[in-house]
Amino acid sequence: MRIVVLVSGTGSNLQAVIDAVQAGELPNVDIAAVGADKHDTYGVQRSAEAGIETFVVNFKDYEDRKDWNHALTEKCLSYAPDYVVSSGFMRIVGEEFINAFDGTYINTHPALLPSFPGAHGVRDALAYGVKVTGCTVHIADAGVDTGPILRQEAVAIDDADTEDTLHERIKVVERRLLIATLADLAKSK
Repeated sequence: MRIVVLVSGTGSNLQAVIDAVQAGELPNVDIAAVGADKHDTYGVQRSAEAGIETFVVNFKDYEDRKDWNHALTEKCLSYAPDYVVSSGFMRIVGEEFINAFDGTYINTHPALLPSFPGAHGVRDALAYGVKVTGCTVHIADAGVDTGPILRQEAVAIDDADTEDTLHERIKVVERRLLIATLADLAKSK
């Protein structure tokens, strides 16, 4: 199963997938490429160090969102992936991208969707005062953090939690769920 992974930041989920592939935990998964929406992301550096092809479709290099979305779609399609994985990719993709990867665009989100969608799921959960949040792996559709849920797991919120401490605990679970999801999808390919 060929995947393209999209990142915007440090690529900690990406590193977990790289490690799982290298350890033989995902024997049927090939990371065809890693893409980013800006230059100098640590996620791109991680993939380059692992010998994985990288690309950048810098949002700032395009006149508008539609042109950027078209370029991202074409670049991802050039790798002929079975799935595209949004792993901390902090851009909302457009209709062309969603249509090109309909049913094969996987997103991870640090909350139990449909609760707390958007870029600040962890902060929003803390502000709302819930006692449990978690993470979700789902097939992304045209909405923001919507689409069929593949896996979820709860993470309890401690009284002493800050946004950073809670997010780090969620990331540990998120990595495990992403790897398990990819393993299941690879078995069905």
